[in-house]
Amino acid sequence: MSNQVDNAARERAAYVHIPFCHRRCPYCDFAVVDMAKESSPIERYIDAVIAEIGMEDLWGPLHAVNLGGGTPSVLDAVQIRSVLSALESRFGLVQDAEVSIEANPEDMDKRYTTQLREAGVNRVSIGVQSFDVVILEALGRRHNPDQAVQAVANAQAAGMTTVNLDMIFGTPGESLESWVKSVAVARDLGTEHLSAYALTVELGTELSRAVSDGAAAPDGDDQADKYEILAEAMAPAMVRYEVSNWATPGHECRYNLTTWAQGEYLAFGLGAHGHRDGVRRRNARRLDVYLDQVEQGIRPEIGAEQIDKWAREKERLFLGLRRRVGVIAGEGGEAFLASEIGQRFVTAGVVAKIEDRIVVAKPLLTDAVLREVLALERPQTGA
Repeated sequence: MSNQVDNAARERAAYVHIPFCHRRCPYCDFAVVDMAKESSPIERYIDAVIAEIGMEDLWGPLHAVNLGGGTPSVLDAVQIRSVLSALESRFGLVQDAEVSIEANPEDMDKRYTTQLREAGVNRVSIGVQSFDVVILEALGRRHNPDQAVQAVANAQAAGMTTVNLDMIFGTPGESLESWVKSVAVARDLGTEHLSAYALTVELGTELSRAVSDGAAAPDGDDQADKYEILAEAMAPAMVRYEVSNWATPGHECRYNLTTWAQGEYLAFGLGAHGHRDGVRRRNARRLDVYLDQVEQGIRPEIGAEQIDKWAREKERLFLGLRRRVGVIAGEGGEAFLASEIGQRFVTAGVVAKIEDRIVVAKPLLTDAVLREVLALERPQTGA
């Protein structure tokens, strides 16, 4: 597995952001267009994304494509095919390229799911979040548990190579019993991949405002318990290959492996972030600005930064230590292990050096380790 994750740095990928949502979820801080409140010029946006793809220098072929959002499944299959065709025409796709889309369960009926597969999608990430109707309502979701189960069945019947379940744990009001039941349903659906994240309170979101006004916030101890419940339940069927991601062998998310390995990836669409030639680029987050710039033939970037050597080294550790196999120590890793806090982590069994790699041996403490990595000072003899 270590060879696979390291080799991912040499693969090339592309991300396309589809910002439209029927309704913004209360915990979401992504670049989203709430279709219930704002004008949603979908056709104009698709034309702009295709035009932006045409502005990018030739580069490829691509090993992975990820359509994220927002809710990409608000698009019809013809629109999705047009975006994929633009990417393939401009950059090319390797024969076994991963083509992934994020989707809401209520969109995934048999007809649409079959059309997605015919359009070239071979991996779908279904935002089920929970199989408890009360928790789904608390999260602002529009589907019910039965729709989520049916969406998985439809994706499997359509011949998707990989079906991922995207879940959230630790919503206030979610009991341990509720989470145990949701995990059991997820496990028994027989998908190839599962992603699960603790609910977080992001500034500026509806959830953040509610918590500021006195609503219950997620509890860290509760979330830790639920993480361990999930890890224990999934272990027989899937391998945890990153802190929040499990997969059956061969179904790890290729796009994510590339980004976690500091590989290069293009990014198109509203608020999208990309990495190419050692430069991080980000697009405009306002829809009117994005559309106007592209339609004037101007790339919609609002910022770019060349990452210096030490920042890049810390980023390599930060990303790599989230993976189960860890990361090659290198200059930054050796400096971390030699530091006072690094030694304390090693003594406590939180971090381990295995041959030339550093791994986090206690996944629940990954964030604590990563905070220290980000604070790591450049060695006196470093570049």
